[in-house]
Amino acid sequence: MKFKISTKGNNDVIDITGEVAGIVKKAGAKDGLCLISCPGSTAGLTTLEYEPNLVEDFKEFLEKLAPSDKKYRHDKTWGEGNGFSHIRSALIKPFLTVPVENGDLMLGTWQQIILIDFDGRPRERTIIVKLR
Repeated sequence: MKFKISTKGNNDVIDITGEVAGIVKKAGAKDGLCLISCPGSTAGLTTLEYEPNLVEDFKEFLEKLAPSDKKYRHDKTWGEGNGFSHIRSALIKPFLTVPVENGDLMLGTWQQIILIDFDGRPRERTIIVKLR
């Protein structure tokens, strides 16, 4: 199953837990694995406590890890200036697997599934959810 999300780019962090949980419920999944994927090379999926201050801390961490104002060799290839977004996606990964038990995503009390759009511009992202 798939759904689309519009992003603002520039480390836009979006909680997609509800959408994914809804797909799990609609599919009638009981026990197994839920694979969430965002095709492309400038976004990431992970879990995080979706709390405004922690989201900002995470964005600051990413900026220190792969600064957006650094010149990357990749930027010479396409001229888009988004080398940093590819580095961040390679580290965070554009996919995530979450266990499913009794029809529920097995997440901690404060744990949400988040999409991070690292690219420097707004995008429409497709999220693919596969259940096994």
